[in-house]
Amino acid sequence: MAKVIPDLVAEPRAGTGKGAARQARREGKVPGIVYGDHKDPVSIQFDFNKLLTKLRAGRFMSTLWNLKVDGQQDVRVICRSVQKDVVKDLPIHIDFMRLRSNSKVNLYIPVEFVNHETCPGLKKGGTLVTVRGEVELIVTAGDIPDHLTVDLEGLEVGDTIHINDVKLPKGVKATIDRNFVIANLAAPSALRSSDDGGETEEETEEATE
Repeated sequence: MAKVIPDLVAEPRAGTGKGAARQARREGKVPGIVYGDHKDPVSIQFDFNKLLTKLRAGRFMSTLWNLKVDGQQDVRVICRSVQKDVVKDLPIHIDFMRLRSNSKVNLYIPVEFVNHETCPGLKKGGTLVTVRGEVELIVTAGDIPDHLTVDLEGLEVGDTIHINDVKLPKGVKATIDRNFVIANLAAPSALRSSDDGGETEEETEEATE
C-alpha cells in the first residue's frame, strides 16, 4: 500500500529579494522558494504558526510533501534548507526542491508488527521490545510504502529481528548498510527478576567464602 503524502499549504509570494522577504515576515509569514526539476524557481510563503507547528512535530526535512499553492498545480517537494534567526532560533526562510515520481528520496517509514497471536514467545509471557519504530529508507517518490511489515509468527523468547529479516518493497533499501536490529522478544519480567536474584545470591555466597 502506498504511503499517503501529506499536504503542505503555501501562498504565492509577490516579488523576490530581501525586500520582499522582509515584507512577508512583517506580515507574519515565512518566505520560501521552490526550485528544481528544470523549472523556474517559484516564490512562496507560509503562515508562521502553522509552519512552526509542522517543524516542531519532527521529520520535516525527511518528509515528502504535496505542496499546494493557490493557482498552481500541486507538486511533490522535499525541504532542503530551513534558515533560522540566530537569536530566536525561529524559521525566517525555507527552501524546497521539486521531485519527479521516479526521484529517489530518503524517508522514515513506520514499522508494523503482525501475527502477535501466533507468536510463541509472546504466548509464554515474553515482551516485544521495539528498537526502531521507524526505519530510514531510500524510496522512489512515486511509490512510497505506507509501512514495513514484521511478521512475529513462530518467534520465540530471545529471538532478535534484524532489517535483513524484513521483506522490503521492490526498489527500496535501507540507508544503513549494516544488518541493524528492529526489535527483539525479551524474557518475561518474572523470569528476568528470578535470574537477577539468582546471580545476587551466588555473588553473596562467593563473598562469604
